[in-house]
Parts: sequence; C-alpha cells; structure tokens
Amino acid sequence: MAFDVPATWSVKDPAGELAEGGGAFAEVRNQAGKVMATLRTNMATGSTCTERYPYEILDAADIPALVQGGTVPQFLFETRGNATTPGLYKTPAAGYGITSGPAPSGPDTCPIFQFFRWPPNAAMFGASYDPALNATPGDPTLPYLELARKYRETAEYADIKRMITSLRPVNR
Repeated sequence: MAFDVPATWSVKDPAGELAEGGGAFAEVRNQAGKVMATLRTNMATGSTCTERYPYEILDAADIPALVQGGTVPQFLFETRGNATTPGLYKTPAAGYGITSGPAPSGPDTCPIFQFFRWPPNAAMFGASYDPALNATPGDPTLPYLELARKYRETAEYADIKRMITSLRPVNR
C-alpha cells in the first residue's frame, strides 16, 4: 500500500514492530513529532455492539481505490457521546479514519470502529482526535466535541484527510 504524506511529516515503523500475523505497522508524525495517524494491516477484527451512543459525522469521503468485495470504504471523521450521554469510557470521543462498516443511522450507534476490509483480514488507518496532539484553534477550554468540530476546518486536518484518502494498493 502507498499513501501521500505532507512534505514536513515523517513515516516511521515503531521499533520495527509488526502487527499480528506479519502485517505492516507505520506511524505518521507531523513536524513536531506528534502521531497524526497509524496504519496497520492484517488486523484481526470482530466487534459486538453492546452499547449505543449519540453520534455525529463531521466529514466523510468515499475511497474507491480500496474497494473490496463490492464495498467502497469511507474516510470518516466522527464522534460518539455528548454532554448528556457520554460515550465509551464515559467521555465524548472523536476519531478519523477509514471504515468499511455500515453507515450509522438513527439517533445512536455503536462505538467508533474504523477498520476496512483488506486481504487477508482487515486494516486500519486513522487516529483518535486529541486536542493535545491535534492543532485546534480557539479557546482550549471549549467542550471536547466543539474542539473536534473546529479542528475539521484546520490545515492540519486537511492534510490528514488528504493523506488518509490517498491510501491505495501498489502493484509489485
């Protein structure tokens, strides 16, 4: 697989670690050395939706280059939980990455599960939104979900989205 990285960012295989089963593992770091996303292949997946949370889709884009079995994965920047109904770990959460899962519908949905089909099992490319890592404008004391909404308007977020949606197979 290949993807486009902003010129001032770097890609690192942390300590030569491999994902389970011999897959690839890479961290993408910005110029300050902060992890903006991770890519892992050959992931074993399986989730059961036992709890549901309010959600919001902050941004979405199809990634046709990664189609598997007729399913076109999507890049999503999404949230779970809110001030009145916290998400997993009793806190609102936001994350960006690629998913092959069904789109949420209705007033609530399962926890964020951003994996996509990729032989032999699945892969993931994304990260959780963290105001301490992600350069977010405005008052840092704003509620977490408001900071996530502001983040999608930043140049850093545009770079992350462009990078993740550029993921594509490479013929060898």
